[in-house]
Amino acid sequence: MAEPTQRTPSRDLEGALIDAAERVLVREGLRGLTVRAVATEAGVAPQGVYNRFGSKHGLVAAVLVRGFDGLAASTRADDGTDATERLRSSGRSYRRFALAHPQHYEAMFGSGVSPADRAAASTDDLTAHASAAFDVLVTEVSRAMDAGVLRRDDPREIASVFWAAVHGAVALELAGITKTADPDTSYERLLVALTAGLG
Repeated sequence: MAEPTQRTPSRDLEGALIDAAERVLVREGLRGLTVRAVATEAGVAPQGVYNRFGSKHGLVAAVLVRGFDGLAASTRADDGTDATERLRSSGRSYRRFALAHPQHYEAMFGSGVSPADRAAASTDDLTAHASAAFDVLVTEVSRAMDAGVLRRDDPREIASVFWAAVHGAVALELAGITKTADPDTSYERLLVALTAGLG
């Protein structure tokens, strides 16, 4: 096994700045995520943030990359379970991630980000990480099709349907406008209905 490489001071600074940005995001929301606020949180001059990320949008993109990586890691189902349970487990994990990281989730998917800001923060790197997070679900859908749990179809199309449903439920719950006394049970029913209806 190769020896782990040491992190460079530049990489350490980048990680520290993203850590600081995440703390600001959690505390103040996306609107509070400014270069000055992050620099103050990290104990560096604002120019240090600009030198590393180029702009506020570059900083936001780096935070979103972390968010999508966290979502991907959370929704990757454990091996050893049957295909139906893997798919439902992935859906449960998606909700858990959103409820545990509402500020990240809002920044990643919320309507509070203007189209102009979202476009400005979009980078090839961010697009790749967001796609990788979605591909985790595509993989689980493909496995379910191979196992005969879901009917054979375009895995990306079915993953999009699955994602739209769970995202809608999660977004309503985060907004505090669910119409059920037991969101856990309602969400589980949604997952059962999805796997049964697409089966």
